[in-house]
Amino acid sequence: MIMTDIKNILALLNEIAPFNLSEDWDNSGLQVGMMDGEVKKVIIGLDVSLPILDAATNGRFDLIITHHPLMIHPEKSFDFSRMPGKVIEIAAKQGLNIISLHTNIDKASGGLNDYFASSIGLKQTTPLIIDSSMRALKKECTGIGRIGYLDSRLTLKQLVHQIKQKLNLSYLRATGDLEMPVTTVAICTGSGGSLIDEFLISSAEVFITGDVKYHDARRVEEHLKGIIDVGHFGSEWMVVDLLYEKLSQAFHEAGLNIELAKFKEEKDPFTIF
Repeated sequence: MIMTDIKNILALLNEIAPFNLSEDWDNSGLQVGMMDGEVKKVIIGLDVSLPILDAATNGRFDLIITHHPLMIHPEKSFDFSRMPGKVIEIAAKQGLNIISLHTNIDKASGGLNDYFASSIGLKQTTPLIIDSSMRALKKECTGIGRIGYLDSRLTLKQLVHQIKQKLNLSYLRATGDLEMPVTTVAICTGSGGSLIDEFLISSAEVFITGDVKYHDARRVEEHLKGIIDVGHFGSEWMVVDLLYEKLSQAFHEAGLNIELAKFKEEKDPFTIF
């Protein structure tokens, strides 16, 4: 069996979603651990949370890989009685390493936005905002968000029901004329409010994302377009399946006999009454 360490895992992850794609404000990469830490068992989740740490500890995993980082903004101090200090304390005591792939896997070709677009049936997708640095380097087309086409024209109401079913959502929010025809759709996993301007000048009739603000919804309404807000969790929970697929293939090709598991106990933090 070929042994490997955190440094080599990071190199494999960099092939899947290059870390230089991360936004300047982001904190993708090693969150907690050591570069020479040995890796035999990996568990994948959406968030760095106490439940996934419990699962990793009980299952004797060496590495936790998540989408959301442990922290994005620098902390001045760490209190072990609360997050994120509590995670650091537990990880250090249990010998757990934590790696996060955030905006790099959002933007990467074949990453989360492409995976989301495919899961809802979009075809011929391209980035809503193309990453100019990657284009200059003649790399694969990467960028923020995606825009693509439906197989056939639907009304906004029909699309809402289709999205709800495909993503197995108990609820979502929609803005716009429910009878408006839709053929072109823009998407952004997570919080896509910062892309509203790009959506409004695009050819897309509808924007699917999460965490839409009231005034942004009003602007879209005024432009006679539509929004489907599937929630932050609703647009990103599938990253666990995506990373599992990508890493299974990468480990196989590298000849690594690493046990890989999904943490599927996470739920949307919001309860709708």
